[in-house]
Amino acid sequence: MSSTTQARARIDSLLDANSFVEIGARIKARSTDFNLKQTDTPSDGVVTGYGVVNGNLVYVYAQDPGVLGGSIGEMHAKKIVGLYDLALKTGAPVIALIDSTGLRLEESTDALNAFGEIYFKQAQASGVIPQITAVFGNCGGGLAVASAMSDFVFVESSSGKLFVNSPNAIEGNNSGKCDTSGADFQSEAGNVDVCADEAAIYAGIRDLVDLLPSNNSDIAYADCTDDMNRATSVSDDVAAVVASLADNGSVFETRRGFSEDMYTALIRLGGATVGVTANVQQKLTADGAAKAAAFVEFCDAFDIPVLTLTDVTGFKACKCCEKRLAVNTAKLAYAFANATVPKVNVYTGKAYGSAYAAMNSKANGADMCFAWPDAEIGCMDADAAAKILANDKSADEISKTASEYAALQNNVESAAARGYVDTIIEPVDTRKYVIGAFEMLADKAVEGPAKKHGTV
Repeated sequence: MSSTTQARARIDSLLDANSFVEIGARIKARSTDFNLKQTDTPSDGVVTGYGVVNGNLVYVYAQDPGVLGGSIGEMHAKKIVGLYDLALKTGAPVIALIDSTGLRLEESTDALNAFGEIYFKQAQASGVIPQITAVFGNCGGGLAVASAMSDFVFVESSSGKLFVNSPNAIEGNNSGKCDTSGADFQSEAGNVDVCADEAAIYAGIRDLVDLLPSNNSDIAYADCTDDMNRATSVSDDVAAVVASLADNGSVFETRRGFSEDMYTALIRLGGATVGVTANVQQKLTADGAAKAAAFVEFCDAFDIPVLTLTDVTGFKACKCCEKRLAVNTAKLAYAFANATVPKVNVYTGKAYGSAYAAMNSKANGADMCFAWPDAEIGCMDADAAAKILANDKSADEISKTASEYAALQNNVESAAARGYVDTIIEPVDTRKYVIGAFEMLADKAVEGPAKKHGTV
């Protein structure tokens, strides 16, 4: 099929059948530099318009690599910016289907200005309407920046290429040695939510649009067809626990290939969309903190309540982590403290030290804190604490001190007695307690100090 047909076919594969309405189909490039006037530019390399996904209005553009490589020039950008203007007026998501060589060299400064106009419009839309990018071909240079400015990024596993500098432009590297533009590399770097084939990307975007509010004034809710009081399955697998909590087990995990110590996902609980952050490996890393912080900020921007499953014993100790651990944990603590949406925490395991405080603790702004009976909350592991408290004592005395410390300080009953845990619940009852808490908090309203924005 021709590339123009391919761009439209991608839109048709994404949207509900026969719902796409094209805008600006007759727009073409108007530059005459470098003999561009001799080249026909149908739709100026980008198909733009609107349609519906499961009945939800969305705006979409698909780049056409058959027209000057799908490169971005003046009129190409004008069409995208115009689409954003409509989306902001009507309060609906923008979905970008990317396949482009990037900046259109033939238009020089007009093309540079075009990139700036797209960035500006994306910045205006950030936190107002959801922005979703799917990369099917090249997404390089300045276009990679536009991808990073969106809320969710999908990359086609075999053909999608996401990069600022191409692999061969990096000193000492080439694409055969390390394909830094590949979906796997970019996913591990935290720049991609989902790597999949084309059909799975369309299905994933449709699921995501279903979960998201149309804009920051909308409420993401659907009728619940699941039993709100059913038992929650207990497992060492965080993903399995989250799926058991979710309505009908439906989960959209974000940043799937990035920072395995932190799990982030969107689910429905009692019909309402909720963002979930959960510790996976008990040690908080710099990347894990950054991943959770960005996710919480997104949820807060779109009025999506946040559920945290806390099981953290402290920070990962390594030179790589240490470079950004304090800064990124500060961002995490700030994101939770600054978020005004309903916030619920469930202590499922251990919760020690400053990592505990940063992970949506009661002191840092959680509205409701539940704990499983075997959870432990304290400054540090009892054995480690005993070695400090009973320094230079015998092994038996150290062991006795550890037992006493665990009973008095790390026991979840101790935290509950001080009001740091609201209710101790059985793990199987987690779903009904959490749904009840979010229903109670549905009308939460918070007014913080007057300021333009924070600086953390």
